[in-house]
Amino acid sequence: MQEEAYTYVQKDIRPAPKLGVNVGLYNLFYGLFKTKSVGNPAPLLDSTLVEISRSQIEKFLKSKGYFNAKVNSSITVKKQRAQVYFKADTGKGFFISKINYDFEDPKIKDLYFSRKQGLTHLKDGMRYDEDSLSYERDKIYEIAKQNGYFDFLKPYIRYSVDSNSNDGKAKVTMIVDNPEGQKEHRQYTIGETNIFIAPDADGFTTDSLVRNPHIANGIRFTSYSKRFRRNPIVRYDFIKEGELYDNTKDQLTYDRLYQLNAFKNVKIDYLKAKDSSAKVEPIIRLIPQKKMSNRIEGELPFNAGTIGFTLGNTYTNNNMFRGAERFEVQVKGGVQSRVDGGGSIFKDIYQQDFSISTSLAVPRLMVPFKIPLMGKNGMPYTSFAISYIYSLQKDVLSRRIFQTSMTYDWYETKYKIHSFTPLNIEYRLGNVLITDPEVYRANFYNIILLNQKNITLGMKYSYILNQGKLLLPASFIYFRGGLETAGNLLQAISKLTGNDHRVPSATDPSLLEPAKILGLPYTQFVRPEIDVRWYKNLGGARQFVARLNAGAAIAYGNSSGAGIPIDKSFFAGGSNGIRAWQARTIGPGNYDRGKVLTTEDLRRAVFGLDQLGELHIETNFEYRYKLLNKFFGAQLKGAVFVDAGNVWNVSKSAIRDNPDSEFKFQKLFDQIAIGTGVGLRYDVDYFVFRFDVGLKIKDPMFSGSDQWVISKFFSGGKEFKANYYTTHSPDNYRFVQYNFGIGLPF
Repeated sequence: MQEEAYTYVQKDIRPAPKLGVNVGLYNLFYGLFKTKSVGNPAPLLDSTLVEISRSQIEKFLKSKGYFNAKVNSSITVKKQRAQVYFKADTGKGFFISKINYDFEDPKIKDLYFSRKQGLTHLKDGMRYDEDSLSYERDKIYEIAKQNGYFDFLKPYIRYSVDSNSNDGKAKVTMIVDNPEGQKEHRQYTIGETNIFIAPDADGFTTDSLVRNPHIANGIRFTSYSKRFRRNPIVRYDFIKEGELYDNTKDQLTYDRLYQLNAFKNVKIDYLKAKDSSAKVEPIIRLIPQKKMSNRIEGELPFNAGTIGFTLGNTYTNNNMFRGAERFEVQVKGGVQSRVDGGGSIFKDIYQQDFSISTSLAVPRLMVPFKIPLMGKNGMPYTSFAISYIYSLQKDVLSRRIFQTSMTYDWYETKYKIHSFTPLNIEYRLGNVLITDPEVYRANFYNIILLNQKNITLGMKYSYILNQGKLLLPASFIYFRGGLETAGNLLQAISKLTGNDHRVPSATDPSLLEPAKILGLPYTQFVRPEIDVRWYKNLGGARQFVARLNAGAAIAYGNSSGAGIPIDKSFFAGGSNGIRAWQARTIGPGNYDRGKVLTTEDLRRAVFGLDQLGELHIETNFEYRYKLLNKFFGAQLKGAVFVDAGNVWNVSKSAIRDNPDSEFKFQKLFDQIAIGTGVGLRYDVDYFVFRFDVGLKIKDPMFSGSDQWVISKFFSGGKEFKANYYTTHSPDNYRFVQYNFGIGLPF
């Protein structure tokens, strides 16, 4: 109770959080730049605020049943620093001996008692607590507003408390009054609904609106913009004619119409019917947002020895077919260049990427059979997507991927989300440009994956729990599970058509060439993945997060020799993974580029080749806290983290090419990468700019005690890095990795 009482101390006389840091930074920035945007000024003593705080604490104690509580305050001053003391004499705490009920309207009484068991916080013998009384008042109000009592107000509910006894017991009477001068509360039903859509984003030009003379299913739909069809809009009007007024359907309708992303303003009002009938007529006013928008964005990825840029343009149409369908076209391109030797950043471009994608999201589930409306817990979508990706890695490979898919997304409850992709078609055309036989032998399995030319026909499913809680200061479990399968339907078709005959591979007779459909091998694999997180709120802005992310991609059947598609592989590292490593530079297993690629020429030939695996296990632990309440218009927060994990191979063909990549439980710890670090988060309400610094602790590319590279870091690391460059040039070893990002890592 002491902590709760502290919240009643006036904020202007509370010590600033992390007083020395906040006040010191405030004084520094104000002195140098005359800005008050960083830190907090030292709180100044104000005796008036001390008295207000004393009175508020006393009221708080009385609200908790300590009716005779007395709070005294005192102030001591020493060397211009004041200490304020509040001393409370609570006296005897009162309990509720009996709760009586006095309802003037028997219908309200019956309604309350029919729901009371599942909602009440009040019972005989409990400690007196005004918060519990307020909670009960709120619940009665909610029940009334959900059952037709349009005019019901909280002030109708009051309490009478008799605490005159000396035995520490109080009698409480709940009183629910009728409206003044009336014998009962009036229940209202819904009359006809009028929906008005403004001509454009500037809104309505007059308060006098001309209604559409035509009415259907109790709704008059009037679109001054002529840009919207009726059905896609009225579908998410949950306020139905003839039903009792229910304020939760107000909010539900408001939320879904906003989530259509076609309106910048949604307003719902009610008019009472002009006749004597107990009806209210909803008036829904919608102001459309601009139909089209264009967004240009860029990225500047850089690491030691490489730099690049990515530029993209996204065109969006929020109302493609007059039904709030969102259509997007995105074009994106970029290059990555080596800059070890200095000079122009375009002198040694080793990677070029280009992609174009289109998508159409329809705000309903488009299925060939009748289903109940799915919008009560969240907006359902049917999405269609087509994309083309081209990638060229100098002297290593070129790759083209064409993909098209259809996906259903819907909410089971507010916190349970399903996503099902019944159709996912992918066409890959890989072309390895490596001609050196030594490079070919050293990367045989990777080259098989990179050189794949195949087709994928599959489906995906994912389930997410508690995504809506990710930004809440609460304790909860987050879960995301997914499963992707491919090839089973094509295998069945192949067998039916007699095209499932497989012959031994020309390069490896122990393997069979895959069967083909339309002249192309089809892939067959299963890919499960889970992401489990525990969020623990530690009070205020402090939070601890523990995460386990694991997945496997297993090729079988027609792909048992060819392996999984390379874009279905897993990787470790990066700004959202093990942050002490650059993305795709850990593993698989104990993989060491210097050991597998034994000469500098070999390593240069496959510079930047991704290190991937078929199995992924990763854990993350992060402690988050607030540093500064005020930092240039936002909050500055900090984080301390530890990340661990790796990727491995499990298929025989992958392990044969790289035995150190095999997953073995008895070698698990030897193959785990461990990193730690600290981070800053610049929190601007709607988004977070993030900067993390990761430090390697244990690197599985080495063996024995040499894996603990943290000892090399603290001993200076120069000799270690020099020796590493001797055996791994042109690669440099970096103990520290810098990561920039938008949003939290998990």
